[in-house]
Amino acid sequence: MSYFRKIMRFARPYYKFAGMNIFFNILYAIFNVLSVLTFIPVLGILFGREEKVTEKPVFQGITGVYDYVQDSLNYYVSDMMETGGIEKALIFICLISFSMFFFKNLFRYLALFVMTFLLTGVVKDLRDSLYSKIISLPISYYSEKRKGDTMARISNDVQEIENSFLNTLEALFSEPLTITFTLISMFAISAKLTFFAFILLPVSGIIISSVSKRLKAKSLLAQQETGTFLSFVDETLTGLKVIKSFTAESKMYNRFRESTLRLRKLMNSVMNRKNLASPMSEFLGSATIISILFYGGRIVLLGEDEMKPQEFLGYIGLFYLILNPAKAISKAIFSIQKGNASAERIVSVLEAENPIQDAPQAIEKEGFEKEIELKNISFKYQDEYVIKNLSLRIPKGQSVALVGQSGSGKSTLANLIPRFYDVNEGEILLDGVNLKEIKLESLRELMGLVTQESILFNDSVKNNITLGVDHATDDEIEDAARIANAHEFIEDLPQKYESNIGDSGNLLSGGQRQRLSIARAVLKNPPIMILDEATSALDTESEQLVQQALEKMMENRTSVVIAHRLSTIQKADRIVVVHKGEIVEQGKHAELLEKKGAYHKLVTMQALD
Repeated sequence: MSYFRKIMRFARPYYKFAGMNIFFNILYAIFNVLSVLTFIPVLGILFGREEKVTEKPVFQGITGVYDYVQDSLNYYVSDMMETGGIEKALIFICLISFSMFFFKNLFRYLALFVMTFLLTGVVKDLRDSLYSKIISLPISYYSEKRKGDTMARISNDVQEIENSFLNTLEALFSEPLTITFTLISMFAISAKLTFFAFILLPVSGIIISSVSKRLKAKSLLAQQETGTFLSFVDETLTGLKVIKSFTAESKMYNRFRESTLRLRKLMNSVMNRKNLASPMSEFLGSATIISILFYGGRIVLLGEDEMKPQEFLGYIGLFYLILNPAKAISKAIFSIQKGNASAERIVSVLEAENPIQDAPQAIEKEGFEKEIELKNISFKYQDEYVIKNLSLRIPKGQSVALVGQSGSGKSTLANLIPRFYDVNEGEILLDGVNLKEIKLESLRELMGLVTQESILFNDSVKNNITLGVDHATDDEIEDAARIANAHEFIEDLPQKYESNIGDSGNLLSGGQRQRLSIARAVLKNPPIMILDEATSALDTESEQLVQQALEKMMENRTSVVIAHRLSTIQKADRIVVVHKGEIVEQGKHAELLEKKGAYHKLVTMQALD
């Protein structure tokens, strides 16, 4: 239930709808009980056991409300029977009953109507909060997590919350009210019989509770397996070309079937336990009714109580009013146990700690003036350090190329500068200020990033280019595209800058996608540019166009370039050779070749083209 309470925090902005729902449910519960009580005089008329009341009753206080209502009805019925006969009295009772049922259902609808606004509001805010948390968490959080599992949390798990938690709120609000007013009426008719019913009801509750506890564990496993197979689908769609080229369709299909088979077995267990709720509660309710019929019938027949036969039948009707709410509450308990598993998965994301946050006294950095300094930094992803006591200065306006074999730590350095990760030891300074003392947003505003894999979105060319800026004119967008050598191919698209580029930009070639990424960075116009293998995945022709675009973009900018290809880095102001997380050489292209050291070895081994 702790997760249930945590999810219910999202209902706070909508408490007014909860209050209105409770108000309408109180009226519904009152008219629900009255719809049964008004039949008691009818039963008396039918059985010839009606009480003739000749004097108008006087209200004696809240404790005598039941007698007052019954005596008032009997008074009007008696008066009508005297003046118009039994038929007129029967019509009057039927009209009263009709009115009770009308208002009962009217208030039931109004209660559900206002509840809708609470439900949809909570679901919206929950999804918004989840998405906000997902994009705020550091990249390291997702290093060992499946994308499909995260997708399952914001889709399937939130849907489960809506079905299991929020749709049960109505039951938790309305049904206890119905039970309360019904029990009050039952006590008024016969306290002795109601105490007997109270002995039986807890037994049913204990049985239902013992079954529902087992539901949560199975539900949690089912939600985890849902995340697994969604992740599998995501990986399949991403790597479909590889799967087909290696004729691995059947192998992948078999792996997928194993996941869906596990999910089916778990869902069978979950659904069967959930389906048990209604018949089990109905059976227990029926057993209770039969016990009450026996005990109550004995009271009436032996005259052990003042309860009249028509009141006993009304009492049975009232007890039936309790059965449906009791069943609804038992189903709600089952649903909450099932939804608790999803709530746990959602809360684990919402409450995940973000180690990369603004320090309490973090400052806004308006511009870049002097240099970036990596000062005795060490960093590890898990146990082994991938950067070891490394120091490097990057003056403003210089282009610095990082080269080295795969796994040497080049890309890690590029990830540390925009603070995607924090160093374990040492510090990175921007104009003498530790990155941890600069607000993240203002730090990243100073930097542009172009990666090996062009990250584009299923949107228009224009919206992809303007991702990093809030306002840009068409001329500014076009200028950025021209610098990136992208304007020409964009003009050939059916709707030019308004053309949709498909999922991940798959309607464009690799070179076109990369040039769009560069245009995006150019439009942002940051003083610091980080290029991580920006041309390594391109063919020769595309590389030439992209390289021209990169050179234009890097003019008068501080650039950190990571590349294998010689053409990309030979014009750099300084080349830094990294090996196993340490700097082994640095200098200009010609100087390093003359040394015939690590850089010369990389070139001659054709690690660089």
